[in-house]
Amino acid sequence: MSDSPFSFTREALQSLAAQTLELARVSGASAAETEISEGSGLSVSVRHGEVETIEHNRDKGVGVTVYLGQKRGHASTSDFSQGALARCVEKALSIARFTAEDDCAGLAEVELLAHLVPDLDLYHPWAVDVERATILARDCEAAALGVDARIHNSEGASLSTQGSQFIYANTSGFSGGYASTRQSLSCAVIAEEDGAMQRDYWYTTARAEADLDTPESVGQRAGSRTVRRLNARKLSTRQCPVLFEAPVATGLIASFVSAISGGHLYRRSSFLLDSLGQQIFPSFFQMIESPFLPRGLASAPFDSEGVATREREVVRDGVIQGYFLGSYSARKLGLKTTGNAGGNHNLIVPSTGEDFAGLVAKMGRGLLVTELLGQGLNMVTGDYSRGAAGFWVENGVIAYPVEEITIAGNLRDMLGGIVAIGDDVETRGSRRVGSILIGNMTLAGE
Repeated sequence: MSDSPFSFTREALQSLAAQTLELARVSGASAAETEISEGSGLSVSVRHGEVETIEHNRDKGVGVTVYLGQKRGHASTSDFSQGALARCVEKALSIARFTAEDDCAGLAEVELLAHLVPDLDLYHPWAVDVERATILARDCEAAALGVDARIHNSEGASLSTQGSQFIYANTSGFSGGYASTRQSLSCAVIAEEDGAMQRDYWYTTARAEADLDTPESVGQRAGSRTVRRLNARKLSTRQCPVLFEAPVATGLIASFVSAISGGHLYRRSSFLLDSLGQQIFPSFFQMIESPFLPRGLASAPFDSEGVATREREVVRDGVIQGYFLGSYSARKLGLKTTGNAGGNHNLIVPSTGEDFAGLVAKMGRGLLVTELLGQGLNMVTGDYSRGAAGFWVENGVIAYPVEEITIAGNLRDMLGGIVAIGDDVETRGSRRVGSILIGNMTLAGE
């Protein structure tokens, strides 16, 4: 494997996984699971055209979970030697021996494990060296600084390429894994006018270098987003529609996902308890989980327990069709795992047909939010309060930038009050959604 960035072959990792499970079995474990992984990458950052950091990373690790009946223990190591694996297993067993029994502990059900592991085109190594990475980061920063003379400072531009592979195996007979990559390029700059400064950024990320935006386009986007925030005003307290720009709209979806995920549900710490089958969104709202998207940033043929993933409707016509569960939380709730141990897979929220300009026009008069600050969501009650910055909209067009305001409401009411969803879909993460227009929220200002 001289042309591979990895130190181990897939077969070698599978062999190590098998050895780890055998060590657990002969040491008395009634069941066990292990994940063995390795990764490597390069990150280069520049500021004002000068290299600030060059970082090469290479890491590996073994995590093993053992069960003594309904008792569970976990340990990990970065040493792949036989002796280290044996010590790791023994540590896990020691933890299990002093752990209380839990009726819900255990491996995933055998019939739910993945039997087919399709190639989802997730591995695209980028043979970029430090010199080339530096050039690309410099080009990105230069494009940002060149947008406007008022951009006088920079937080820099960074390029990163990362690759990893893993094998997950358990004593139920499952063994599977794959390699994946993630490439990214980002830039942040600072503009000043009349003594007031504003900062903004932009980034691109993808599995393959060919799918990244160009350095020039990333820099220009970062620069233009920064300049448009200059001369921001404050607003008085009022009630008004709020349009969440796509990159921040993904946070609304993330909060919804968290509210219907197993941990919050079985602990009864979610404002969406017992919401299966309930209409939470407007009837036009749909949400699909699509784990098999080629090159998807959240694509996966199986979850972190080896359970087969599947395409499914999470929300149909505004009604919740399913939760996000792993095996443990599913047992706690008396349900079956949804294949979401480790998180969601490519959530897709279809547009209602408007482009971004159409959403601004539809809102008429209200707040466009482009940045949120703080973590102001009470998951138990759904009460939502976040610092915000963005733009005030008058007569269906952006009028001027605003800052130092707070938007507040209840997330359940906000989700039910969605008016429209744009076709400007954010694709840089696990939740694919356009800008979201909400009919009414409280805006706290001066």
